[in-house]
Parts: sequence; structure tokens; C-alpha cells
Amino acid sequence: MQGSQKDAGTIQALLQRLNTQRLPRALALQDKVNRGERLDDGDVDFLKRVFEDAESARGLVGRHPELANLVTRLVSLYSDITQKALENEQKA
Repeated sequence: MQGSQKDAGTIQALLQRLNTQRLPRALALQDKVNRGERLDDGDVDFLKRVFEDAESARGLVGRHPELANLVTRLVSLYSDITQKALENEQKA
């Protein structure tokens, strides 16, 4: 399989996972921390997996700059979640 075809398949799979799993869970976590709640171990594990996956996909994003805006928005969302979660931990 050629590189561009492989990338297209990978991007499609990642976008499907984002839409069906990652984004709904991230938005639920955002609601949770915005209510002042603390993250549990499962929430933290989810965020760790997201950041690990993001690191492994860096090359893909580098080859496809059209994904940069989406990635920037996702990083901002996850950053907001972790920042608010830290504030909630410090208040507890």
C-alpha cells in the first residue's frame, strides 16, 4: 500500500474514533471538571492514552497540514480539561 493510501486509511480510522469515542468522552470530561468534579483513574488513563496516541500521530499530521486546525482545537480541549482538573484537585 502506498504511503498516501495508508495515511488516508489511518486518517479515516482516527477521525471515526474521534467522532464515536474520543470527542464524546472528552466533552463529558470537560463537563465533569467544569462542575468542579475530580477525575477518576479511568479518566486519567483515557487522557494518557489520548496523549500517547497524539504523539504517535505527529508524523501523520506533519504530512497532512490540513489537519493542523483540528489538531490544534483538540489539543486546546484536552489542555483545558487537564488544567481545570488540576485546579479541582488543588481545591480538594
